[in-house]
Amino acid sequence: QVQLMESGGGSVQAGGSLRLSCVVSGDINGGCMGWFRQIAGKGREGVAFYDGDGSTDYADSVKGRITISHGNIKNTLVLEMNSLKPEDTAMYYCAADTFRWSCTVAGSRRGEFTYWGQGTQVTVTS
Repeated sequence: QVQLMESGGGSVQAGGSLRLSCVVSGDINGGCMGWFRQIAGKGREGVAFYDGDGSTDYADSVKGRITISHGNIKNTLVLEMNSLKPEDTAMYYCAADTFRWSCTVAGSRRGEFTYWGQGTQVTVTS
């Protein structure tokens, strides 16, 4: 059974940085992992994705400011967020799937991911 556990959220001033981590317990067979965020009252959006072959994809709104990476030893998905803006304020969720036709922001809109974490809140103050 696959379980995801996020950590690292918090409150930071605009321009600051945060590092989110997601520990993946269980085997997703080199599938697709990613981060979503949901602003209160709005739909969920894909932020960044990491495929089993090491390829990555980012939402246009975060390109150049956010980096997704994966640690094989600890099977941890990391989201490094820099130059944070108030509009980045949201609940951030880690998600994983054993297979996706496209492990990208666009692909994330086609069908639900199978495994989800509980979420971690990120608040950016101006």
